[in-house]
Amino acid sequence: MKYCYRYIFLIVVMLVALSVQAQEPQVTGDSSTVAKDTLVQSLRNKVQELEMQRILMQEQLEKSGEAVRNDSLRLARRKSRIDSLRSYTLGAPLIIEGDTLFVLYYRRGGMLPEARVEDIREKIMDIGTSMTLFTDSIYIFEGEFTTDIMAGDEMLMSITDYDGLWQNKTRQELAVEYRAIIEKKIQQLHAEYGLKQKLIGVLYVVGSMVVLWLLIWTTNYCYRRWRYRLLRKLLRRTRPLAIKDYEVLNLHRQGILFLTGFNVLRYMVILFLLFIFVPMFFAAFPETKSFTYTIFGYVWNPFVSILKSIVGFLPKFFQIIVIIFCFRYLVKGLHYLMNEIGSGRLKVNGFYADWAQPTYLILRVLCYSFMIVMIWPLLPSSDSQVFQGVSVFIGVIVSLGSSSIIGNVMAGMVMTYMRPFHVGDFIKYGDTEGFVIEKTVLVTRIRTRKNDVITIPNANLMASQTTNYTFSAHNYGVIVHTKVTIGYDMQWQKIRDLLLAAAAKTSHLQKKPEPFVRVTALDDFYVEYEINAYTRKSDLLGDIYSELHQNILDSFHSNGVEIMSPHIFAHRNNLEVQIPKE
Repeated sequence: MKYCYRYIFLIVVMLVALSVQAQEPQVTGDSSTVAKDTLVQSLRNKVQELEMQRILMQEQLEKSGEAVRNDSLRLARRKSRIDSLRSYTLGAPLIIEGDTLFVLYYRRGGMLPEARVEDIREKIMDIGTSMTLFTDSIYIFEGEFTTDIMAGDEMLMSITDYDGLWQNKTRQELAVEYRAIIEKKIQQLHAEYGLKQKLIGVLYVVGSMVVLWLLIWTTNYCYRRWRYRLLRKLLRRTRPLAIKDYEVLNLHRQGILFLTGFNVLRYMVILFLLFIFVPMFFAAFPETKSFTYTIFGYVWNPFVSILKSIVGFLPKFFQIIVIIFCFRYLVKGLHYLMNEIGSGRLKVNGFYADWAQPTYLILRVLCYSFMIVMIWPLLPSSDSQVFQGVSVFIGVIVSLGSSSIIGNVMAGMVMTYMRPFHVGDFIKYGDTEGFVIEKTVLVTRIRTRKNDVITIPNANLMASQTTNYTFSAHNYGVIVHTKVTIGYDMQWQKIRDLLLAAAAKTSHLQKKPEPFVRVTALDDFYVEYEINAYTRKSDLLGDIYSELHQNILDSFHSNGVEIMSPHIFAHRNNLEVQIPKE
């Protein structure tokens, strides 16, 4: 309508101008006619321009109307297509702690519904379990193509028109509904996982720990106070336990047995207290509450199973006790007999005294071997045959009979207590340098810088010298050092400064203690200089040496110093200086 009024106004102005020009007298013939023609042509052009604008506006209005109709048709087709997908499209439910909040069916950008749900769940959990007293308010931000649910400056989820179509709602209505659901869930999570609940849990744990400490202290106090009193009362009323002339349990051994049993009882009480209180510590926090039942199950279920097995195992248990008792005294008898032979008090024809101790050790192993063979079928859940057990046992004895294996085992045990290195340390063994990746009873494995895994028997490591770079770097700092030989024509102060400058540019070299240079040799043709610097990065020695050598080359070449020992001065009439050109 605005353009129509402008069009009518211009036509009126044009008619008025024509009438005025028609009433004006003609000043000159040709000039006035040319002016009138020019004015008329200009007005005609404006009229044509306005007509074109009117035509274009009409086309635009027609297109916009058609677009609206197309959008409504497209929307209807989308609804019908989505309705046809509902029967077999499950969607991705947003489930937090067993509570299903809502279901998403449509992807957002390149994210599938499952990925959208997982992203929303992580954000809700982060906000709900944040260590704050208050959470940010949840509000809706309306965009041009999406409606966003925000928490402070963070966007929780973005709702599109397609999400609304799946729920037969507009995206604004769906955003209001989801906002209320999310806000309620965040409040629930914060009430359960928030800072207030954490503080209450901490106070609960501290109180429980104080009570536990008091109970353990009371148990230890009663143990220390009553053990000797009860022991004295026990020894006054008991007599030595003897079989004929042999005292199985004299008063001293009975006292030791009583103290041991009383001490075991004390530890059992402490373990029972820990069994009660440790799950209570986990129950104080929602994140670890499920561990309470898990820990109870770990202890209680095996305890019940073991108790049932023990009740059913009692008849065989007494058989095992009798077997052990018989073999125990048989070994004691052998020990007494061999001691008599070894001391010379008992003589056996053809059996020398120095054979007594080795023979006793062999007979003791055989006796205990037969005892295990007899006991093995009586053990719970044991369905193996006697001869199978004997064959396995003989195989183990044969395999352990190798001296090299025994040597490696002993070396491994000794190195365990010597602690020359740990897994992960960078060590040197002979010409081999690498990281310790595994320590076993028999061998140690080292991975070199070239990723070669070398297996070394423990006996070899015990018999050789090893260098632990990691230990040195951690406690003192490894000294990185390299040598250069320069002729006598160069001042040593300049060479020292160049080497120190190269060390200062090298990564992972410490500034404190400061690097230093030593003059290690005065040869016939050159002076030998050594740069020394400290580093804590023992695992990067190869890279550090490489960078240090590069920096030495750059430092010397940039200052015109040639790194070449002057053995060739007599043949150097036309030989160029051996420094790279720029």
